[in-house]
Amino acid sequence: MAWAIGEAGGQVLVNARSYDNCERLVSDLSQAGFHATNASFDVRDEAAMSAFFASREDPLHCLINNAYAGGSGTIETASPTEYLSAYESSVVAAHNLLRNALPGLRRAVEIGGDASVINVGSMYGLVSPDQKIYASPESANPPFYGAAKAALLQWTRYAACELGREGIRVNSISPGPFPAPSVRAEFPDFVEHLAKKVPLGRVGEGSEIQGAAVMLASAAATFINGTNLVVDGGWTSW
Repeated sequence: MAWAIGEAGGQVLVNARSYDNCERLVSDLSQAGFHATNASFDVRDEAAMSAFFASREDPLHCLINNAYAGGSGTIETASPTEYLSAYESSVVAAHNLLRNALPGLRRAVEIGGDASVINVGSMYGLVSPDQKIYASPESANPPFYGAAKAALLQWTRYAACELGREGIRVNSISPGPFPAPSVRAEFPDFVEHLAKKVPLGRVGEGSEIQGAAVMLASAAATFINGTNLVVDGGWTSW
């Protein structure tokens, strides 16, 4: 998504907990001729977040909430702490980011056009995982992940209704199976099982989330507000 926004001409603010990780992506984007800035802070640290946004006076045309922290597990094995951590890193972080970003988003509206907020949900905020595709119950996609993503989708609707009158659009993207390169290399049988669950017969490539992000961020989506764009190859259509 960072590459897509850069290719579309946007100034990309790259966020992660690690300054070095941010700097590597900023460097790669810059070497490719795109505009990028290091915006490193932990989205769970409200003080650090507030300090970052307080130092900025530029308009902010788009905010993409894509943070999550958590492992695998089941209802039987999951702890209350894991539910709280998943909720904090997704829903609470998105809430705090939007609150702190509002002045910049409003400045973007004031200079003309609108502003866009994109929350990254998941197909597992819509449907439950098929336990049969996992090697063991303990390795399954956990219930606290799906619960947090479902909450984020509903929070998106609340924010869209509250801020739409100001010209700030709030939408979500729910990706389907996009296994990381490391997962593809280490667990090819699992990736094959994932692919069989998709009507298109394959898993998603990272580049295939780009179009959805750019569209929702741009003037191509000026009347799209409060919607959830599912990018799952048809997974949730069975």
